[in-house]
Amino acid sequence: MTWTIFPEPYDSPVAAALWRAYYTEVSDRWYLLHEGRHTDPDELEREIARQPGADLTPPGGQLLVARYDGTPAGAAGVRLLDAATAELTRVFLKTSVRGRGGAALLVAAAEEAARALGARRMILDTRSDLVEARALYARLGYAETERHNDDPYAEHWFTKPLH
Repeated sequence: MTWTIFPEPYDSPVAAALWRAYYTEVSDRWYLLHEGRHTDPDELEREIARQPGADLTPPGGQLLVARYDGTPAGAAGVRLLDAATAELTRVFLKTSVRGRGGAALLVAAAEEAARALGARRMILDTRSDLVEARALYARLGYAETERHNDDPYAEHWFTKPLH
């Protein structure tokens, strides 16, 4: 079984399915933790439609899709915030392929895409309950830093120089 990672249009059926899986998981985790319920289906549809990913297109961004043995298994997005800074977003692997090395490969590909866009550093945010993500970023050399956005769900902010 092998991993491949390539750019993908944000509005392709593959990208849309992965965005839906990602958003469903992170939204359900938040609501279950804070309100003891799953995401309301109407809210899920509104949020997916509100954030289609158009900012993850060249020349200011890139969406990458990871395939495991040819099957779409995850995604990561990169968008330039300024000439030197890129943001890593929507990092996701399906549960069925977690623990097989894909996350590190996906983040490395996103870092390479950010470099190709001209970025010299990567930033990201995440939540406290996404402990797997926080551990991954720390393992890959991201340092926790001060708040860099006003996302109401963000609780941890990370940065990494891109050499």
